[in-house]
Amino acid sequence: MLLRVQSPDGTKRIEVTPSESLQQLYDKASMVFGVPADHFSIYQDRTRKQELACSARRSVRAAKLSHGDMIFLHPSAAASTSSSSSSSYSSQSHTMDVDPQPSTSGLNKKPCRSALSSSNGSDLTVNKALVVEDAVDQQLVKLDGRIPGKRNPLLCHHKGNSKCIHCTDIDPWDENYLKENNIKHMSFHTYIRRLKSGVDKGKFVQVSNMECSIKPGCTEHPPWPQGICSKCQPSAVTLTRQTFRHVDAVIFENRSIVENFLTYWRTTGHQRAGMMYGRHVVHPDVPLGIRAEVAAIYEPPQEASADHLKLLPDANKSHVDEMARQLGLSCVGWVFTDLVPLDQSTGTVRHLRHSDTYFLSSHEVITAATLQLQHPSPCALASSGSYGSKFATVIVTGDSENQVHMEGYQVSHQCEALVAAKCLLPTLDAPELAYVRESSAQQYVPDVFFKEKDEYGNEVTRLGRPLPVEYLLLDLPVSTPNTPTHTFTERDVHSFPIENRLVEGHLQDFQTLAAFLRTVKSDAFSFLEKLADFHVLLYLSVMDVLPLGGHMAPLLKAIKEKDTLAVVEWRKSDLWSTLEQLVEASPPPSHGSSMTGTHGDGRVDIPGGANPAGGVGGDPWTCLHCTFINQRGDDVCDMCHLPR
Repeated sequence: MLLRVQSPDGTKRIEVTPSESLQQLYDKASMVFGVPADHFSIYQDRTRKQELACSARRSVRAAKLSHGDMIFLHPSAAASTSSSSSSSYSSQSHTMDVDPQPSTSGLNKKPCRSALSSSNGSDLTVNKALVVEDAVDQQLVKLDGRIPGKRNPLLCHHKGNSKCIHCTDIDPWDENYLKENNIKHMSFHTYIRRLKSGVDKGKFVQVSNMECSIKPGCTEHPPWPQGICSKCQPSAVTLTRQTFRHVDAVIFENRSIVENFLTYWRTTGHQRAGMMYGRHVVHPDVPLGIRAEVAAIYEPPQEASADHLKLLPDANKSHVDEMARQLGLSCVGWVFTDLVPLDQSTGTVRHLRHSDTYFLSSHEVITAATLQLQHPSPCALASSGSYGSKFATVIVTGDSENQVHMEGYQVSHQCEALVAAKCLLPTLDAPELAYVRESSAQQYVPDVFFKEKDEYGNEVTRLGRPLPVEYLLLDLPVSTPNTPTHTFTERDVHSFPIENRLVEGHLQDFQTLAAFLRTVKSDAFSFLEKLADFHVLLYLSVMDVLPLGGHMAPLLKAIKEKDTLAVVEWRKSDLWSTLEQLVEASPPPSHGSSMTGTHGDGRVDIPGGANPAGGVGGDPWTCLHCTFINQRGDDVCDMCHLPR
């Protein structure tokens, strides 16, 4: 006879005889579903009250099973806690990874799961005591946040040390105060304080990230597309204006950071992108606000042209993040250019992005959301341990006066949820529009709506196919301070080149490093000043000749604390002495000649096999340092630039 067996993975049929034991039934179910027999239980009802225990003595006839009956297979507790990932039920408790978009660097930074625990194999909850929030969040939690009220000379008739209803302190979320001070969005901690302002003082306040995918683990029906119910189906999304933002401003420590970043565009005419490293501090002008201070821009590998930009996978991203952490910094955002020259003699650029065109394209919005998902913000009030992101997007483009200026943005939580569920697509011919996927057999996509006014002034609701991306944006002010500060030494024309710039005069190699280190004076202050450069430190950490990454912690700490004595001690190390000997053995840099030709990747051809130092061609030889086979008879290796 045939028995129908329903499981979370669907319904299948098993052929048995009435005389076979229940143990044999379990074995056949194990073979059909590909699950070990001790990792599931079989029940006669959906409520799992009448269990068919695995027994070699009890037969199928004794269990009162007949032809065509439906029985129910459910994973046991041992299966849900098993470390094996080959089980067909592992999909019930997995968390969705966000695949980077084609224009991202392919770097996945996910929230720490060590504090997460699973209930019933599906919903993830977090132990609040194990969540470590950022330092600026811990600092803001301790602040009162209320704005001191000003004494009204007409209505306040009390003494100076008293308060009345006309001069009492103002809540930081007061709409009149925000409007008077031109604050478009309240800060995140102001939003949390407003949630906690009730009678219970926030005792039961909890925030959670929005979900746009089917909730896994539902046992009431077969999996999608065979079935779906109100318990596991994500709700339809109506886009609304987010009233708060996690970062209230982005400020660069000094103008030279931006100027050095724009040097590449001014030299080649190609667009450029970079990752901003800095710190989050309390914003003095926004109640309970957070400000991102940028100290350096790291430029990852990328392909670029005058109208195209694509970030490539970066093998050194982990080294950059670790070095930044030891310097007291973190990745606070990314910056890219969209500059088209208007008049090169006056330095003006075209005004391309405005209210009549777009502020961010749909592809840029999806990329920004992906990067925000890779940099979550820890939050003890969130069930998953993180809520939103402090990661900011800065674009350098032209303003209404055709001058170069910067604009800052974040995308909303709704946008993050749509991108995490892979529901949002860019459009090909309209950069200001995105498109919401339609549901398919592989994926269920909830309906996404937005409201706008029609030609008669009536507010109408429309489906997000297509969808204007401005519904997903939060704008941020970006500026440089009147009084500049410097975490690192200010760069000039003699500074070490910036990484990943394949342009003549901007290449990083050991010969360039040797020429740079020869300019370092013997005193400790000069040594500290020269090495206090983000790009120099990164190259020292990952260079092929003698990588110092595992030995730079004392130097990074000394640079962070401006400790010249610690720098002197580190300079005496054997590893640095070895590097100095390699620098002394390295030939001085040559300036080339008019006969040299330059490739697109920065390599230089020298006719006739002659080198800049005057050597002549010869038999191929293998470098003892890097094993590179040199095709010319030079005295210096073409790859590592070390002596023969």
